[in-house]
Amino acid sequence: MTATGTGVHGYSAQKDQHLKRLRRIEGQIRGLQRMVEEDVYCIDILTQVSASTKALQSFALQLLEEHLRHCVAAAAAEGGAETDAKVAEATAAIARLLRT
Repeated sequence: MTATGTGVHGYSAQKDQHLKRLRRIEGQIRGLQRMVEEDVYCIDILTQVSASTKALQSFALQLLEEHLRHCVAAAAAEGGAETDAKVAEATAAIARLLRT
C-alpha cells in the first residue's frame, strides 16, 4: 500500500471515532475564531490555542500508532524492501510531528 493508495488503512476500524474527534477539534478552532471576533483576552485565546494544538497532536499520535500497527507491521510480515520503505515513511512522519 502506498502513501496515497486506497484500500483498508490502519485507521479504518476507528474511522467514525476519528471523524467525531476531528469534528470536536474543528469546534475548538471555530471557538478560537469567535474568541478573536469577540475581542477575548489574549491569554485566554492562547490557552485555547494550546488545547487545540494538544488535541491535534493527540490525534496525530493515535493515527501514527495505527499506521505502525497496520501498515508497518504488514510490511514487516511480508519482508523485503517494503519494510524499509514503511519504516522510513513512519520515521519521516515522526520527524514532521516533532517539528511542529
